[in-house]
Amino acid sequence: MYIEYLDMLCKSLQQMKETQGEAIRKAAVLVGDTVIKGGLVYAFGSGHSQCLAREIHSRAGGLYPVVSIPDPMWGKAERLEGYGEILLKGLPLKAGETIFVISNSGRNPEPIEVAMRAKEMGLHVIAVTSLAHSKSVPSRHSSGKKLYEIAEIVLDTGTPVGDACMSFEGLPMKAGPASTVFGAAILNAVMVEAIQYIIEKGETPPILISANVEGGDEHNRRVVEKYGHLAASMGLLSKI
Repeated sequence: MYIEYLDMLCKSLQQMKETQGEAIRKAAVLVGDTVIKGGLVYAFGSGHSQCLAREIHSRAGGLYPVVSIPDPMWGKAERLEGYGEILLKGLPLKAGETIFVISNSGRNPEPIEVAMRAKEMGLHVIAVTSLAHSKSVPSRHSSGKKLYEIAEIVLDTGTPVGDACMSFEGLPMKAGPASTVFGAAILNAVMVEAIQYIIEKGETPPILISANVEGGDEHNRRVVEKYGHLAASMGLLSKI
């Protein structure tokens, strides 16, 4: 069964390459311009989608000024209207910056409200979602909107409805989730494209490298020093 699962992932990633190129490039421009201008890139996901927000935050091989907005309730309040807006209060989000809002179904109030509020504040909103799932279910937000209907750019992970993608004989439900694999792939595709964009603009991208290679700590400290005022004042960027 594992072979079928891995084959399915490979096939879907190939489809992602063929269908999401334009969206990836557009998202990369927003990320690149935000970084070049000295701004921050935010990422938010509730529940398991927090894993993807953390995926691009302060990691080896990635851009440093990416902030993961935490969900202290770990998705337990994602159906509660008003909570998403509360999570953004006090954060120094600025017009012209960029935020990824991640939700496989795109139907729950928490990520929808984060996207709405960020858009109202003038941020570029990029949705990371499954259009197949989102279009198959009604919104749980009073506006009737779903995440993909709010975002400026939609990155469709291609995850099947319900996330799980493998059928088993004798089981009434499917297993084998895919949203984390596809979400991480498309987010990192945007990041590497953004890095190339920054280079083409004549700038040096602030990339972190592994602390487990020689010289890693010294390199990362130099990168972090450029954002020291932000890290100290906000406590959002990792102080490597």
